[in-house]
Formats: sequence, C-alpha cells, structure tokens
Amino acid sequence: MERMLAKSKAQRAPRLGERAFPRLMIAPTLLVLIVLTAYPLIFTFIYSFTDYNYLKGADSAKFILLKNYASLFQNGYFRQAVLNTIVFTICAVFFEMVLGLLVAVFVNSLRRGQKIVRTLLLLPYLLPAVTVALSWKMMLSSNYGIVNQFLNSIGLPAFNWFMDTRTAFGMILLIDIWQNVPFVFLLLYASLQSVSESQYEAARIDGANTVQQFFSITIPNIKNGLALCALLRTIDTFRLFEKVNILTGGGPAGTTSTITQFLYNYGIKNLKFGFGSAGAIVMTLLVLLLSSFYIKKAIK
Repeated sequence: MERMLAKSKAQRAPRLGERAFPRLMIAPTLLVLIVLTAYPLIFTFIYSFTDYNYLKGADSAKFILLKNYASLFQNGYFRQAVLNTIVFTICAVFFEMVLGLLVAVFVNSLRRGQKIVRTLLLLPYLLPAVTVALSWKMMLSSNYGIVNQFLNSIGLPAFNWFMDTRTAFGMILLIDIWQNVPFVFLLLYASLQSVSESQYEAARIDGANTVQQFFSITIPNIKNGLALCALLRTIDTFRLFEKVNILTGGGPAGTTSTITQFLYNYGIKNLKFGFGSAGAIVMTLLVLLLSSFYIKKAIK
C-alpha cells in the first residue's frame, strides 16, 4: 500500500511540473500586457472623472464626476463624429469583407501565378496609412491631380473631391477599402487553404454548382476566419484617424469627423486630458459593443 502511494505521488509531481511550466513561460508576456494595456486603461478611466489639464499637472486635477461625459454628449460635433465613425465602420467592414472574400476565392482557384498575384495584391496594405493618404491627395487634387486632369481632357470640370459634402466621406471610405481589402484577402486566403478538396469533389459528384459549393462548403469551413477578420477590421476601422486628419481634417461641415479626430482636436491639442479620457472610454465601449457579436463567436 505504501509503495502504491509513493508511486502515485511520484507520478503527480511531474504532472504538476508540466502544468506549471507553460504558465511560467507565458507569465512575462502577461506581465507586459498588463503593464502596457491594463495600467493605461485604468488611469484613463480615473482621469475621465477629473478636470485634468496637462499644463496644470496631475496634482491639481479635481474629481468632477460625470461632467466630462455630460459635456461630451452635449457637444454636437462629438455626436456627429460618433455617427460618422459607426457608419464608416459598418460600411468599410462590410465592403472589405465581401471584396476580400471574393478576391481570396478567385486567387485560390487559380492554377498558375498565385504567388505573383498574392504579392501584387498585398502591396496597398504594406504602405503606411500616411503614405496612402498623401498619394491619394495628390491624385485627387483639384489643381494638379491626375484624376481631374483626365476629367478635363474629356471635357468635364475639375472636382474638389475632399471639400465637397457629397463626396468627401465616400472618398475616404473608398481609400480605406482600397488599402485594407488585401488584409482581409490574406486572412481568408489562409483559411481557404485548410478546406479539403475532397469536399468539393463530393459536392460536384452530387451535382452542386459553383454557387452551391460556395455557400455549402466554403463559407461553413471558413466561418471562424470570417469572424476573426471582421473583429480585427472593426477594431482597426473604428480608430480611423490618419486619413481623415490628412485629407479633410474632419470637414467639410463635420461630414468626415471621427471620434479619434475629435479626441485629438479637443483633448490632445487643447491638453484637456480629462475630457479626452472620457471620450476614449466612450470609444472603447462602442468598440466592445460593435465587436460583441464577433467576440461571442470566437469564445464559443
């Protein structure tokens, strides 16, 4: 009996060590994440209830409870920025997902030249957002842009794409889709590689056409990849700033203003960090709300 107990204890010791080893390995990473994520988030939340101004210093900050949040929602520019951001995120994610999926399916079906096509398609995403914004600003310039020069050559007048309320929002949306469709393509193309060809062969034997194969085999097999991609694009699109700041500055008439641009103008530039922190908390909650569906799908 004693020998059996000793043997069981000896077997448990390595198992406990095996369980502890992975936790010890991820402990440094968790510590870094806590320091870089949790710590700033906690202090941002605390400062959102204060009148903290950078010039006066943190020591002079006073708690004003919900005054920052009340000021935010009473600000018409902020309400417009929230609406613009939500509409932009929904439209951008939808078109990027659809176009990225179609491109991924097309490239995956190619018999030759997949590597070359993949490389060319990824080029827009590899460019920094500032570079993309400046390039499009030059191409669409009302004075020397190649697009307006083409319009003049066929007898049409030049157009100020970024300063017209009818086109400014749509042009920024178009530029964002152009740059980020390759990211969606890359993730979904990787997901398509895991779909077994035998499933398509069985479907073809049963008489399924291309559309039926797409909805019955392709979509169910890559649904997790679709959810992850939509989540990443929702979070990233909600933080849109560089393109708006460079191309329109939030104009004309606030039609392209976003939450991040509002926080930059009214929080960072004015050094009102308490007010800006309240806006950052609201933006975080909105991102969580929009992403809740994808998060639930990922947890299941």
